[in-house]
Amino acid sequence: MASSFASVREAAAQLAGAQQYPAATLYLVSTPIGNLADISLRALHVLGLVDAVACEDTRVSGQLLNHLGLHKPLLSLHQHNEMQAAQTVLQRLQQGQRVAYVSDAGTPAISDPGAHLVAAVRAAGLRVLPLPGASSVVTALSVAGDAQSQGFHFVGFLPPKGAQRLQAVQALANQPSAQVLFEAPHRMAELARQLADVLPQHTVTVCRELTKQFESVHTLAAEALPQWLAQDHQRERGEFVVVVHAKAPEAPQSGLPEAALRVLQVLLRELPLKQASSLASELTGAPRKALYQQALDWKDSGSPSSEPADLG
Repeated sequence: MASSFASVREAAAQLAGAQQYPAATLYLVSTPIGNLADISLRALHVLGLVDAVACEDTRVSGQLLNHLGLHKPLLSLHQHNEMQAAQTVLQRLQQGQRVAYVSDAGTPAISDPGAHLVAAVRAAGLRVLPLPGASSVVTALSVAGDAQSQGFHFVGFLPPKGAQRLQAVQALANQPSAQVLFEAPHRMAELARQLADVLPQHTVTVCRELTKQFESVHTLAAEALPQWLAQDHQRERGEFVVVVHAKAPEAPQSGLPEAALRVLQVLLRELPLKQASSLASELTGAPRKALYQQALDWKDSGSPSSEPADLG
């Protein structure tokens, strides 16, 4: 396996080598979240360039480096020793070394260790450079297809139990942005029940084992999530990223027949509001004033006349 990466490392050096990689710098390197092929060529180049690799778990990162045909000193830096281990990294940087930091998977310091290390390095007046790459948060958002969302909020893991957990679920309601959660397999059924109870009409996208062999992505209403999960116990296995979609805007309460609204929608594509309302009234028998008011509401809400609120 190591020899098969030799040509890949050469390609990485050609493509990424022109960039400057200063000494005495901490490099935050994103690693694959499941599929080794997602390692970037620039990450491969930098991991070969640095003097040492600080990592969340030396066993996990050692295996990754072996796959890539690389052999580097590994420095253990995880959530329980980050403050102390940061001093070891600082000593190496102050000696002019390049040090990479990697978490077990994905982008460092996103629900993983790394933030304290970055703060310590910057406080010492030394450089920190990021290498973009895999992130389960962004991967899940891209496949959720939440067109209503106004940005997103990364929640991460909810409190494990009790009132704090329920309060955290309740806080997800009525948000204009998508909410991205992580969940462990042994708590996924509980999360499904809580989302169904608190946010039954919200849409959720459940991503399991992203980029891995048994990857699955399923989008459904939160109220249907417990039953869907219980239909196949394999669905409760693996690592989960759950996107709670933004609350959908409520349909207009005009009281007008759906058919009249659809006719008005079509006419508004070509005609001014007043003319479209009058003609829609003649064609459907719906009140002209009510149709005109609906057309004004669509205009004021910023909905294009060709795509007003969902009428179906």
